[in-house]
Amino acid sequence: MIKYSLVCKDCDLTFESWFANSKEYEKLKKKKLLNCHSCKSMKIEKNLMAPNLINKNSDVKISKEFKKFNRIKKKITEYQKFIKNNFRHVGDNFAYEARSIHYNKKKKEKGIYGSASKQDLKELKEEGIDAQMIPWIEDKNN
Repeated sequence: MIKYSLVCKDCDLTFESWFANSKEYEKLKKKKLLNCHSCKSMKIEKNLMAPNLINKNSDVKISKEFKKFNRIKKKITEYQKFIKNNFRHVGDNFAYEARSIHYNKKKKEKGIYGSASKQDLKELKEEGIDAQMIPWIEDKNN
């Protein structure tokens, strides 16, 4: 496998893609099967790419980044556990349930969590309903 840095000649978008080998890239380009993710242009070229050299310093950096990732993942998992134990899950009905709680002052129940689109969250905010988006890790251990 080989990874190439590619650039769209129409919109200057730079992106990476994996190929079985260099001949596979040439074959796909010749058949016009490579296109830009942004503008759908077929004018894709290989970009200059520096080799990824591995040394002791890069191993330390990768190790530090991996440890940082694990700390963040652990913290998100702790938040998820807290939310699951202290809030009611409403699934895809989050926006409806949030409005129901907000507009019915007699409803005194614990908070809710669930799924909502960005548009739903924007509309809730416009109505003065506080709702937050948090990262969620789908994991068997949660």
